[in-house]
Amino acid sequence: MNKVGIIGAGISGLFIANLFKRNPNYQISVFEKNNSINLEEGYGIQLSVNSVRLLNQIGFNKLKDNKKFNPDKINFYSVKSSNKICDLGISDFNSQDCKYTTLKRSDLVNFLKIDLGDLIKTNHNISKIDQENQKIKLSFENNKTFDCDYLIISDGVFSRSKNLISKNQIQPKYNNTLAIRGIIPSSSNVIDKKNISLFLGSDFHHVIYPVNSNGDLNLIVIMKYNLSSNEQKDYSLFSNENFIKEILNNVPLEIKKFLDGIKELKIFPVFVSNNFFKTKNNNIHFIGDAFFAFPPSFAQGASQSIEGAYELFKSIVNNTEGNFFKNRVKKTKMVYNRSKLNQFAFHLSNPLTKFIRNIFLKRLVKNKKFLGFYLGKIYKN
Repeated sequence: MNKVGIIGAGISGLFIANLFKRNPNYQISVFEKNNSINLEEGYGIQLSVNSVRLLNQIGFNKLKDNKKFNPDKINFYSVKSSNKICDLGISDFNSQDCKYTTLKRSDLVNFLKIDLGDLIKTNHNISKIDQENQKIKLSFENNKTFDCDYLIISDGVFSRSKNLISKNQIQPKYNNTLAIRGIIPSSSNVIDKKNISLFLGSDFHHVIYPVNSNGDLNLIVIMKYNLSSNEQKDYSLFSNENFIKEILNNVPLEIKKFLDGIKELKIFPVFVSNNFFKTKNNNIHFIGDAFFAFPPSFAQGASQSIEGAYELFKSIVNNTEGNFFKNRVKKTKMVYNRSKLNQFAFHLSNPLTKFIRNIFLKRLVKNKKFLGFYLGKIYKN
């Protein structure tokens, strides 16, 4: 029996653990550095059909309807006027049992961990990774060790495991944007509680969408914000009341009305991957943000984490893991380029270029050939 070690109990790590658990030829352990899995409220997730299709293989389609939502379209608005520019029918890519889905991150993580039980080992912070022949030895700060045949690293954009293996050569970069996130209570008055609302502003955009059938809505604001190199390194700033107050004072007026009533507002800097990293050992692989972290402007972070985890699982089971990296890089570059283009288009500040953008948007959202290329190629797996 092959032993598989998974570092990081986030979405990608938990999903691939579920896949291996269903295969009798593999024994798995998931190692999480914290004393519990992160189930913080205040984070919504969008799942396009490419990931829902894969999640359904482990029973996601049986998740209660009050834990998720299926929006039909994305409404584009101008922040300044609140006028609707156009809408995009995302339900066009749906099938009867596989639909574009939004939900709270905590509800997705709860679903992913429920069948894993004591396969998840908390308080295991990796300190050393040794490779000898085809065997891998993991050492943790709690003085425990674990030997495995395969190591899957899914410990996020600031992957400590990647730093250990690469000797700190691979570091993420600041995306020059901050994210402001929270759950808007169902009592709030917003434009459309049944679909995704995307507001385009100058150097910022924000998105509001339902996360369940109870009327709760997720808000995420992505705004340009310069941080010094010291501020980028000091994550404690984002729990400092004075620093948060300074940020909120710089939030555009059009956004502030949505922040009222949010109890647990989260503010954090957006870091993205700078390049790819491949180990010489074909038994060590990266997935999720540890593989590559995208700018949050194409709503594919979670979906690509799930898709990449599934591809790696299939490649290991079929003994084709040598192809995994090449195939995943190709898809990742495709998503990354669209993410960068979206961020550029969403954050335009010149009135003339905004006007031209809006004209193109109105045409492109109705162009099936374009949508098949821009979205359809991503939603296929």
